[in-house]
This record gives sequence, C-alpha cells and structure tokens, in this order.
Amino acid sequence: MSKLLFLHRWVGVVLALFMLVWFSTGLSIAFIGSPTIDRAQRLAHAPALLPQDGWLSLGEALSASAAARAQAVKDGGEAVGGGMGHGGGMGGGGHHAHGGAKAEPGLSDARLQRVGDEPIWLVEDDAGRRFALSATNGALVDFDPQAAERIARDWLGAPSLLYLDTVEAAVGLRNAETLKPFHRFATGDGAGTQIIVSARTGEVAQVSTRVERAFIYAGNWLHLFRWLDVLGAGEYRRDALTYVGFFAAIGAFSGVVIGWIKWKPGFFGRPTYARGRTQPYREPWLKYHFWAGLIGGTFAFFWAASGFLSTNPGQIFSQATASREELARYRGAALPQAVVDWRPTAALGLSADVVELAWSRLGEEALLLAQSRDGARRAVAVPGAVAGLGETSILAAATRLKEGGAIAGAETLADYDSYYFANHRQTALDKPLPVLRVDFADPEHTSLYVDPADGRLLAKFDTSRRVYRWVYSAVHHWDFGWFRNHWLWWGWMGVWVSFGVVLSASAVVLAWRRLRRSLPVPEPASGERRARRAAQTA
Repeated sequence: MSKLLFLHRWVGVVLALFMLVWFSTGLSIAFIGSPTIDRAQRLAHAPALLPQDGWLSLGEALSASAAARAQAVKDGGEAVGGGMGHGGGMGGGGHHAHGGAKAEPGLSDARLQRVGDEPIWLVEDDAGRRFALSATNGALVDFDPQAAERIARDWLGAPSLLYLDTVEAAVGLRNAETLKPFHRFATGDGAGTQIIVSARTGEVAQVSTRVERAFIYAGNWLHLFRWLDVLGAGEYRRDALTYVGFFAAIGAFSGVVIGWIKWKPGFFGRPTYARGRTQPYREPWLKYHFWAGLIGGTFAFFWAASGFLSTNPGQIFSQATASREELARYRGAALPQAVVDWRPTAALGLSADVVELAWSRLGEEALLLAQSRDGARRAVAVPGAVAGLGETSILAAATRLKEGGAIAGAETLADYDSYYFANHRQTALDKPLPVLRVDFADPEHTSLYVDPADGRLLAKFDTSRRVYRWVYSAVHHWDFGWFRNHWLWWGWMGVWVSFGVVLSASAVVLAWRRLRRSLPVPEPASGERRARRAAQTA
C-alpha cells in the first residue's frame, strides 16, 4: 500500500497540471468543437454551376496543366494529406502550362465547380496532392490574397475585408496539409470574425469569431499539445502525448485502487473512521480529491488510458483507413475514356440548384453526379457514362482492393451500426445512408463500407480497428448505444468531465503543497532571523 501511495503521489505531483488542462480543455472539445467548414456549409454557400459551351474537358485541363503541376510538385515536395475536400472556387491569378500527355492515370477525384464567373476543375491525385485547374484555359490556378479576398467576400456577403496574413498552418484546422498555405482576413466587426481561405484550392477552410478561436486554442492547441509545433518540436508531439497519457493512466488507476481501499462506508456493521466518517481525511482539499476520485476516478482512468491508446503506441493497431495503394486498386488503374473526353456544355440544362459536377469511377465504368445545394445527388446522362454503379461493380472493386480476397457477404444498411455512424457534429452529407457493407472471408475479418450512390469507399474495418474503436473511441467519446441521443450524451459528458476537473484541480493544490514541503527552503540570514524573532515577541 505504501508503494502504491508513493507512486500515486509523485505521478500526481508531476502530471496534476497536465490533467487539469486536459479535463478543462476537454470541455471545450466536447461541447464547443471547431468552426471548421463542413460539407453542408460548402454546398449552402456555393454558386450555381450553370455550365457553358467552350469549357474544357478534364483531360484537356490535365494536359494543359501537366508541366505546371510537375513544377509545383518539384517546388513543394511530396505533398500529402487526407481526402478530397468539397466546395471552394477560384477568383483569379495563376499561370499556364501547355503540352504534356493526355490525361494521366492516378487521379483519385475530380469536381467541376464555379466561383463567380470562373469555373475550375478541382482534382486530387493518388499521392494526395490537390490542384485547381481552370476549366476555360487549363491554367494551374494559384489564389493570391486578392483572389482569396473575393472568395471570402462572396462567402460572408461582406463589402470589404482586412487582409491579415498568409500562414502555413491555422489553429483548429486538422488534416489540412493539402490546403496550405492559408490567407486570413478579418471583417472588423465587434465579434472579431475571421475567415481563412486555402491559397491552393480557393476553399474556405474556417470562419470563426474571437470567442470561437479562444475555444479552438483551448480545445486544439492545448489539449493536443499543438504548442510543441510552435516551439519547433512538432515531431515529438505524438510521443509526448503517448508518454503523458500512459503515466496519467497509471496515476488515475492507482488513485482508484487507493480510494476503494480507504473507503469505509460502514456496510453490514463494519467499522468506519472516527465520528462515522467514511473516508480518512478532514482537510477540505483532501476530501474533495478523495470523493472526486472515488466517484469519477474510473472515468478519469478511461479517458487517460484511451488517450494513450489514441496515438497507436508501437503501431499495435492497423491503420485507420485504406492505404493509397488499396484505394488505387479499388478505383482501377486507368481513367475511363468518358472521364477524359467529356466536355461540359450549356445543353446539359442543369437547374440553378446544381453547384457541382463530380466524376466517380470503378474500373472501366464512370458516373457523373450532379450535386445540388441541398445535398441531393443525381446521375447525369452523358456519352460513355453509366446511370449508376451497381453492386456487381462495387464488389469487383472490393475484390481488387483485397487482391482477390473472397467475399463472405454483402448487405445494404439503412441505418448506422457500431462502426459506421455519424457523431454529434456530422450529418447525412458526411456519413451518407444507405451504405453497402462488404464482408471478406479473410483472417482479419475485413469489412468495407461503400456509398452505393457513387461507389466511394467510406470506411474500412478489420479486427484490429474494431478493437481500437472500443478501447479508444467508445470510452473516450462515448459514441455508442443510448449515448447517440444528443441530450443524454451532453448530460453524461458534462457530469463526468466536471468530476475530472474537480479531481485534477484538487490534485494541483495537493501537488503544490507536497512540493513546498519536499523542496529545501534556504535558511534566512541572521539579521532576518533576529527581525523575525522580534516580530514574534512584540
């Protein structure tokens, strides 16, 4: 018991302040979130596409921009980063490059959008690099501050904006490597509203008030140790989170054990402490710490342990998403000819609600989808394109991803399950339904979740990721079962995070007292001792 107390005490001394910051900023993450722009907002702000005669096909735009894109890759290095964003546009600027081969393979996404009178093809290659290509002349478009300001003004409906700066990273933007750098603008209103526009794609990445940015700093910058990036130690951030999470879990677990050992509720006539107390402490901070730990310590342990596991220490879990190689196999090697050759024309007769045309492909089949401002999608009949990607095509693509693996079954789900679901801040645009689940008869029990409307691979789970879903996401975010109810989740999280704040705040006070007693205090000079004695006897 004495060794356990020693371990708990000194882990608490070292990590008490970290735990207080984590729980306090966790409140911000749980209840405020981040003002990052989502799919629904992008569609709501997007202008009507209204294609015109003379616009370039995707193949022509890729061919015209080939040299410029190659130079951009050379200048910027091997860019990388998450999936294709949506929305955005172009406001001017850029340069041209002519020549090059016909549309090359390795394209993972292509969307035709408009900003003002300027249409662009927003494309992403298999390496995760994103480019904005003019649909009128094939230029590789760069968004300077003037072009970005026009985009921001259109988004906000503001007559003028103040340009602040251009930055490589913006606080609160996650998985945004393919969008950097960013132009920042301010509206000058009383709320301190700022808007951030990607200089690479012209997409609006964030709109935030002064208060929202304060919560971003609390919830993202502090909670996730982003301050290490500012100090130039960003490469150590994951390791720091791993080690601190590990020792925080040890401190919480040892505290729970000690609390249960010391608790004497007097059940069945068993003895209690003096004067009927059920815990051994009289000093208020010790009592707060005891009760907060006894009641909420288990949840503190769950959060610390799951936070430790969230960094995937030692890569004990498989990767979260399909690799780029798997996605390339899933889509197929070459672009279908329809994707390369089709030219937008006014004869399409699209309504003013259509804000985007997007190509989707599986193998040799290509599908052109019109995206409306309200999120509705419909296939567009163009030469060489199919009216829809059937289950047969999707299963063939799934088999390519698993390199011939046997399919055990496929089922269309009309509702979310334990692994594919929308969290409290996601909508059906982020996690569409219905979804086709394809199960494989492999040792890893792999399952793919596919959007049957466009064949897009939405999620991939194997046994390892299913375990991760429960040991991290379930106990860190409480995103399962009845907790999908918004109000129940808010109440549950509010209660237990509050206990964590009290637990860690009392730990900070107790840790400070322990340090004051443990650190050597220098002896006062003889003159100070005489003055002190005189004051005491006066």
